[in-house]
Amino acid sequence: MRRTLTLATIFIVSLSARADFPAVADLPSRMELPDPLIMLNGERVKTRDQWTDKRRPELKRLFQHYMYGVPPAPMKIEAKVEREDPKAFDGKATLKEVTISFGPPETPRIHMLLVVPNEKKGPVPAFVGMNFCGNHALVKDPKVRIPTAWMYDRYPGVKDNKATEAGRGTQVDVWALEQSIDRGYAVATFYNGDIDPDRKEAREGIQPHLRKKDEKPGAQDWGTIAAWAWGIQRAVDYLVTDKDIDKDRIAVVGHSRLGKTALLAAALDERIALSIPHQAGCGGTAPSRGTVGESVTKINTSFPHWFCGTFKDFNDKTDRLPFDQNCLVALVAPRPVLFSNAIEDTWANPEGQFQVLQAADPVYRFLDAGGLDAKKMPEPGKLIDSKLGYYIRPGKHSMTKEDWKVFLDFADKHLGKK
Repeated sequence: MRRTLTLATIFIVSLSARADFPAVADLPSRMELPDPLIMLNGERVKTRDQWTDKRRPELKRLFQHYMYGVPPAPMKIEAKVEREDPKAFDGKATLKEVTISFGPPETPRIHMLLVVPNEKKGPVPAFVGMNFCGNHALVKDPKVRIPTAWMYDRYPGVKDNKATEAGRGTQVDVWALEQSIDRGYAVATFYNGDIDPDRKEAREGIQPHLRKKDEKPGAQDWGTIAAWAWGIQRAVDYLVTDKDIDKDRIAVVGHSRLGKTALLAAALDERIALSIPHQAGCGGTAPSRGTVGESVTKINTSFPHWFCGTFKDFNDKTDRLPFDQNCLVALVAPRPVLFSNAIEDTWANPEGQFQVLQAADPVYRFLDAGGLDAKKMPEPGKLIDSKLGYYIRPGKHSMTKEDWKVFLDFADKHLGKK
């Protein structure tokens, strides 16, 4: 099955960099988290139209100019269902392997695994997100494709940075696909290295292929996190056409650096109905102005490829950022967002993340969308399931079957139960 989609008929945000934004040295110093409802010129947003037509587009351009970089415009994609198994998970689900192509012929492709519950009366809600270890690691199915791109060497079955058969099924509990199927949700996932292998010393992903001929990377060239978010959007391009998927109930989920990606993808694409950035930390859900855990200097030093070049100018000047991550959450408004954390994961600054939600709350209230229904962090194990949600559990930096139960509970509340 082969489908060609023209994105002119699909709503998606594409923005270019603004050359007239102030230089970092000319930006005013703000030690507190900036108010998302105050525009760059100091004017306060007073109407919904001002938010929609002026401030919201301005915030998107600011994030792209100073932090994540500018992605290319949407383009035509081609989707091909390579394999379909209607008897997966002992007959509970239909498993599809979908190849998504775009750009010049040599551009790397997305190899997406999609599982859809068979017990359904119509289109079902879906989670979409990237994985760290390849689709084959999430299932025991011997036919699921093994990635050929560079891979992290910390996962089982990886040898010389290449995935092998030995890794098959080793991450079943991390994504807990069967639990989502039982709860009535489809899940779409693909290896993040399909878009851009996470290497600071080499660009082996899609970016060089989508750059204009003879164009060299500049200060606002899109970083890896922006590329990953762009890849999520290409997966959504396919999902909104699949008759098994409810296009109005697509949720994005991601863990750690892919949690940063999940939040950015939702901020830039209004087709995504709900966002769950799990333990995303600095550069995602924690404040850049935070003093706990990872800092902007540290993340830009350790992972210089994640953000655009201009973001490094803020390494010791985070007080001059014209936004903070509460403004990124505000861009998702009025759609639901859940921040989830672990007590021992102090590097991700769980307390700071709660403050980010508090500072995004005014925009949700301004839009009459509800907000964060908690004055302080909840006790461990208790889900705050308001429009801006929060959850923290005992344990360390990881994604587990128990975390997925919380994700599903939050989605049930805001997308509707099975």
